Order: sequence, then structure tokens, then C-alpha cells
Amino acid sequence: MKIAIVGCGNMGMAFARSFVQYDLVKKEDLLLIEKSRERSEMLRSQKEGVVVDTINDSVGEYDLVILSVKPQDFMSVTAELRGFLRPEQVVLSIMAGIPMTRIQAELNHTQVVRAMPNTPAMLGQGITGYCAAEGVSFQKLQRIDNLINATGRSVYLENEALIDAVTALSGSGPAYFYYLVKHMVEAGIKMGFDEGLSRLLVKQTMLGSYHLINNAEKSLDELIAAVASKGGTTEAALKTFEEKQLGLSLIEGILKAEERAKELSK
Repeated sequence: MKIAIVGCGNMGMAFARSFVQYDLVKKEDLLLIEKSRERSEMLRSQKEGVVVDTINDSVGEYDLVILSVKPQDFMSVTAELRGFLRPEQVVLSIMAGIPMTRIQAELNHTQVVRAMPNTPAMLGQGITGYCAAEGVSFQKLQRIDNLINATGRSVYLENEALIDAVTALSGSGPAYFYYLVKHMVEAGIKMGFDEGLSRLLVKQTMLGSYHLINNAEKSLDELIAAVASKGGTTEAALKTFEEKQLGLSLIEGILKAEERAKELSK
């Protein structure tokens, strides 16, 4: 398979490196289009693939074209790309907020898949929700699913509207997690730990808790109850969280992120 990636920032390169790591594409079959002269020189020196700094007719030689640019660069990129696409090529967009109908219209191209990854994809631990336009064959979708799974896990969505929910929940989700970790670390410092030790205690707690969620045959409420004995320290903390409506605030924040994603898609 031959893949072209337009925009080689963190997410674009997370995809590129995962594809190479799992032998899904050879470096000589990987076209990296990066307009930043400095970054393209760096990618060239690191021999990440075939690196160019302009969109040209060579794009037509690739089976899959991945759009990994900022949404604000979408119009300028599609204006350049439009003339070089072949009808049978698939365009995979990992841009936030740009719906498939708009991508199809601006590129004058029907074979479009839209995906929303998250930053843990850079470590092969991401989760990506994706959907496809009508007419993209099952065989092509299966190949794209294999590619996305190289960056972690994938979820196929029949309803494109749910991509905004994916954006709010898992796309933005790492920031919510870091926010909680940050404030737990700050609480540890207030209790007398130095920052390094506080970070260690919190990070290992988060890691161990993740594995318990994955392996324990219990609901989240049961897992909470197993830690929070009546009249104990955990219960004291949880009561404060409830009084301050921490859970409600978290839900409201995520719904606000979805609302913003819907606004951006218009």
C-alpha cells in the first residue's frame, strides 16, 4: 500500500511511524508533504519517508491520502490537492471539525473517510473513532481499520454526528485526565511531598487503577465502594467531591466540548 500524508505534525507523524513500525507501509511508499521548510528538512534527515514541501502530481500515485493539517489550513490545502486526486483514491481526514460533505465538495472527490484520533496515538495507545462516506468499499475500510489500529484501537461509527462526541470524549479526553493528575499532584505537595514523589504516587495510582478497571469483573460503582469504606478517608474525599459537584462539572464540561465541536463543524 502507498500512503501520502499532507501535514506532518505530531499526529500525522504518529500515524506515519506506526504504519512503518507494523510493516503496513514501506518508507519508500510513504509520501510526507510538509510545507514548513525547517520541519521537512528534519524529516528528510531522519529518513522518515519520501519528504516533499509542496503538493504535486505525485500524490496521484498513492492509494490513501491522509489530511493531517490544522482546520484553518483546510481551504488552502484542498485548493492545491483537488487537481491531483484520482477517483479511486481514498482521502482520510484526521482534521477536527470538518464534515465529510464539505471535504467532498472542496476536493470534488467522493471517497472520503473521517477520523478523530487522540494524542496517545503517538505511543501506539490511542483510540480513534471513524466513519466513511457512502461508496467507500468494505475492502478499503478494512485496510483503513488495520492502519488506524496500528496507532492503538479504532471504533467504526455509522453516524458521522457522533464524531463530535468522540472529539469531546476521547479526542479531548487526555487533557481532562492530565487536569485531574495535575490537581492530585498539587494536593500531594500541600500535604508535604516534594513534586517528584507526589507525581510518582499519583501516576502509579492511575496506572494501577486503569488495569483494575480493565481486569476486575466489577462495575465502576463497585470498584469505588471497594476503596471507600464507611466513615473512612476515601468517603470523606468523595463527599467533598459530591458537595462541590465535581462529577456534574466534569460531565457539563465534556458536553460543552461536544457543543463546541458541533459549532466548528458548521
